[in-house]
Amino acid sequence: SNPLNPLAPPASAPQPSAASSAQNPLNPLAPPPAAAPSSSAAPPSQTAEKSNLDVEQLFATTCGWCHNDGGRKAGKGPQLMGTKRSDDFIRNRIKHGKEGAMPAFGETLSDADIDKIIAYIRNLKPDNQP
Repeated sequence: SNPLNPLAPPASAPQPSAASSAQNPLNPLAPPPAAAPSSSAAPPSQTAEKSNLDVEQLFATTCGWCHNDGGRKAGKGPQLMGTKRSDDFIRNRIKHGKEGAMPAFGETLSDADIDKIIAYIRNLKPDNQP
């Protein structure tokens, strides 16, 4: 026993683990248990998997309302073929949209889908070129 604290467990007693202290509401600064996934992290399937998105179909059914001819011509939205905007700008615009102009698709499309859309935009050619 501890002469300074007679109620303390003997030195050989197991100490509480970080996981058990994380579940203690009196210890809010304790790290979460290692097995618990972080709610802010993207699921591995969204960042690691390849996209099965048919981008041409997406442009025909969704994007084409504003980006005409599969993004080759301006409509309500700008022409995407030959854009000088950076990939990061395009990614951000797809994810977050532009108020009053373009809806946000960040909840609908994975990062892999957005990468595939950016590649599609970068590879756009006029209709009469292969």
